[in-house]
Amino acid sequence: MTSEDLEFEFRWGQLLNKIHQRLGIRPKDLNGVLFLIGVQELGKGFRSFSKEEKQDLMHIAICRLLSKLGFYELEGLDKDGWPHWKLLKPLPQFDLLEQEKLLKIQAIEYFEEEKIFS
Repeated sequence: MTSEDLEFEFRWGQLLNKIHQRLGIRPKDLNGVLFLIGVQELGKGFRSFSKEEKQDLMHIAICRLLSKLGFYELEGLDKDGWPHWKLLKPLPQFDLLEQEKLLKIQAIEYFEEEKIFS
């Protein structure tokens, strides 16, 4: 494992710890973090979500994270206040581990830029 990989894993662990300290829950994996970002981006607070809504929240999070890299652009909100995104350019063909790492890096940066835990 390279020093870059170790730094990345350390920062990911720090993010999970901050979420646990702030919310009292520790996401099991990337999907849990994506769900939290989706809830944050929706801006309606925590409530019960249907399975379909949870999938939509994760999609919102992915689009939001990848928008920083120029892949998506926010089109606007629907009548219920849910954000909709437009794909601007095709996503690169990564394997599953590469995709996960890219999203984790973007999630770390999201929480830092949004100053959610500061």
